Amino acid sequence: MQHPFDAAIALTPLPGDAGHRGATSPAYANMVGPFGGVTAATLLQAALVHPARLGEPIALTVNFAAALAEGGFEVIARPVRSNRSTQHWLIELSQGGETAATASAVFALRRETWSSAEAQMPAEVPSAASLAPARARFGAPAWVQRYDMRFVDGGMPEAFDGREQPASQSRLWLRDEPPRPLDFASLAAICDSFFPRIFLRRRQLAPIGTVTLTTYFHADAALLAAQGERPVLGCARGVNFRNGYFDQSAEVWSDAGQLLASTHQMVYFKG
Repeated sequence: MQHPFDAAIALTPLPGDAGHRGATSPAYANMVGPFGGVTAATLLQAALVHPARLGEPIALTVNFAAALAEGGFEVIARPVRSNRSTQHWLIELSQGGETAATASAVFALRRETWSSAEAQMPAEVPSAASLAPARARFGAPAWVQRYDMRFVDGGMPEAFDGREQPASQSRLWLRDEPPRPLDFASLAAICDSFFPRIFLRRRQLAPIGTVTLTTYFHADAALLAAQGERPVLGCARGVNFRNGYFDQSAEVWSDAGQLLASTHQMVYFKG
């Protein structure tokens, strides 16, 4: 049986060089439109399956122009420049003749070189197995149920009581639900799976929407394959909240301490 994530990002080639057709998935529905992470993964998937693709993704920036309506859409991925080391892509997702999201992606041919990580995985974090899965809150959007989340700290507030907090850090183990081997598409989606930091900081709900999301892939395909279905550690924090917009950053770590991806997004909020 096809995994819900693979069904959600499935693309059917259109005749000629007209791109691909896809459709939204009820399994990844959000409060308004689909979960942004699955949209980002779909845009990346359009380049991953393109016959002209060279190498593996190292960067993806997605700009969300409008909320997708339930139903079909079209995606066109176009390589705009290729050289010996990198390949640059422009990707557009449209629905009803109007642009809903755009993306730029960079793919690269990685070579063995000197490597060193200055960022370090948080020390003394409890194992995923020692933590209970987060309970699905009543009224939570469908996409939340597509992830097994086990919070070390910074879970969603038990009550949205408006008691403002000094920080919005979260650390949690997470994986696809049901389990699925990690790859670039699912990692792209995971990088948008961190709850909006303003919900934790202000302990109250507000209308929000991601405007732009950038992910840097530090892992290659072999490292992702080695991670398999095991949970990854996500660490997210807010950066600045000002005049209707805030940004949040996050890292995703393998259970062996390898940095798999880092991500940053700008989010609109009301109130």
